[in-house]
Amino acid sequence: MASSVSSAALVFSVKRCDPEFVRPAKPTPREVKQLSDIDDQEGLRFQIPVIMFYPSNPLMKGKDPVKVIREALGKALVYYYPFAGRLIEGENRKLMVDCTGEGVLFIEADADTTLENLGDAIQPMCPCFEELLYDVPGSGEILGSPLILIQVTRLRYGGFVFALRLNHTMTDAPGLIQFLNAISDMAKGLSASSISPIWQRELLNARNPPVITRMHYEYEEVNNTNKTLMAMDENNLVHRSFFFGPKEIRELRNQLPSSLGPCSTFEVLMACIWKCRTIAFAVDPNEVVRFSCLINMRGKSGFDLPPGYYGNAFVYPASITKAGMLCTYPLEYAIRLVKKAKAEMSKEYVKSVADLMVIKGRPLFTQPGNYLVSDVTHVGFEDVDFGWGKAVYGGAARALSILSFCMRFKNRKGEEGKVIPICLPPLVMERFEHELKRMTNKVKPNRPITSML
Repeated sequence: MASSVSSAALVFSVKRCDPEFVRPAKPTPREVKQLSDIDDQEGLRFQIPVIMFYPSNPLMKGKDPVKVIREALGKALVYYYPFAGRLIEGENRKLMVDCTGEGVLFIEADADTTLENLGDAIQPMCPCFEELLYDVPGSGEILGSPLILIQVTRLRYGGFVFALRLNHTMTDAPGLIQFLNAISDMAKGLSASSISPIWQRELLNARNPPVITRMHYEYEEVNNTNKTLMAMDENNLVHRSFFFGPKEIRELRNQLPSSLGPCSTFEVLMACIWKCRTIAFAVDPNEVVRFSCLINMRGKSGFDLPPGYYGNAFVYPASITKAGMLCTYPLEYAIRLVKKAKAEMSKEYVKSVADLMVIKGRPLFTQPGNYLVSDVTHVGFEDVDFGWGKAVYGGAARALSILSFCMRFKNRKGEEGKVIPICLPPLVMERFEHELKRMTNKVKPNRPITSML
């Protein structure tokens, strides 16, 4: 089946220096900038962790990654100075960046382990992640706190870990990569970033007057008063990452009829996981469940975003179905629903989302019975090069309760595949792994799955 790695697989210790602020290397404008209505939604008011692992490079002998990155960061912040500011709220909770130049938090650290010792544990849910990205007390608030926290940890015998925590309202994965590549450019001695940053958040603001023109299942109000629709206690979740290599992907594709037509690996894997996850929760067959797919508008025809725009530029349309149909129908059914969600993406859909934010007071996305997934396989985390070469792994550090990420990964056997981190309650995780094994190995379940609710 798809292999999993527990966050308890390895233990090591890290020695950290006191956190410090890295400020722009030159004076920057003192101004207030509004976020867009796509940035400014309740569902993005959280911190997202990212981690990258770099091997030793003999050509960089004598150079300290901490010093190189810290100096490059200050230079990059001259161009991306809003990241050195702090978020404030205006009328109707409108988010704005006060460009104070206070800087981002930076931590220097050393770990008593090697990259080789970590092995496959570098995939999401990495052991001792809290040591590789220390949560500085008081730094994680959405308003008035540093917008970025970075920790660079040296490993024994060379190599290092670059970990980052980002206030998601400021940017998305492609926007973050643009900023990290600017740091990379400065680390390599360039005097300016290869891509000029563009703010222009007004491009994704609501219309005047705003009008909702599309059906948005991802923001639908759902009552879960009985706490029966995939309810989860954030303090009692099991974290696992699942690796899907060529064998597992081939087995899933073999279950599909030729009439379905072309399917991406992402569509196949997400349909499989959504179905297994719903079965594992033993949801009432008549309950409505939904799948939300994060879709970025960069590079798509019909959108007017200029190169260099680094704000949030995605929406997450949803497909809905009754749980009983998803659980009992063939995998093909779930794939068609995933495709349907992706097909909703359009310029009008994005405008409708921005208008919805203004009309309905920036609501949170639907939580009961929902599963959100972001495909970051082509974003380029692993390609960020500070001078030591590409990362052996780069991407999201962990999943959230109803949000997973699909990322590239090469396991210790040298197999190229996809890794997907998932959080579930303990009993549900056990059922999920059982169901996933059945789907990827064609093993019939040897015991019934009864409701945990």
